[in-house]
Amino acid sequence: MTYCVGLLVDTGLVLLSDSRTNAGVDQISTFRKMAVFQRPDERVLVLLSAGNLAITQAAVNILHQGGAGDEAGVPPIHRAANMFEAARVVGDALREVHQRDAAFLKDQGHEFNGTFILGGQIKGEEPRLFHVYSAGNFVESSIDTPYFQMGESKYGKPIIDRVIRRSSSLAQAAKCALVSMDSTIRSNLSVGPPLDLAIVRRDEYRLATHISIDLENEYFHMIRTRWGQALQEVFSELPNPNW
Repeated sequence: MTYCVGLLVDTGLVLLSDSRTNAGVDQISTFRKMAVFQRPDERVLVLLSAGNLAITQAAVNILHQGGAGDEAGVPPIHRAANMFEAARVVGDALREVHQRDAAFLKDQGHEFNGTFILGGQIKGEEPRLFHVYSAGNFVESSIDTPYFQMGESKYGKPIIDRVIRRSSSLAQAAKCALVSMDSTIRSNLSVGPPLDLAIVRRDEYRLATHISIDLENEYFHMIRTRWGQALQEVFSELPNPNW
């Protein structure tokens, strides 16, 4: 299992992923689920992955490969004219893996399962956020729903729904994403650190922040401690029912 979240606000994007993968209670490993594609001053794209690790790794490798023709050696995702086309490139990579591997997976009793969150900005348009499904189709975030989640989403969803708006600051979005991740880690052992956090500021066309966070990280430790304490305090202050 995994947990990834992408948040789109007026001033940019926040993307956060865990790194735990497991194929049973005694087979737990760490694999990064964030990939970055950037050309300074022109574009920055961040890709979060969930699902079958072999499928998502194969798709990411395809995205890193150079194309043919006049721009040989340039990955297709870097040639996309806008974020919509970039999402199509990600979907095409999934379809290529599906064409090659889906039948063999089915023979072994496994469904084809690989999804992505793609966020970023290409010069000439605003930051955008997409959710790409296993079939290669995708949806874009909206004013009403400025975020996407993948994997074990139910524990971290309530805080995002209550807090995040498009007008939220990047700092608030990052804080909310970390609280959402902490709630998930506390409730599901299949989600765990280290975490990858990426922040993209509007119109900078590069990563403003890209850090790895473990349980010893000072800020994340503070978030985990104070959020739990605050919830207990608020709960104790609520009046008990009289029935």
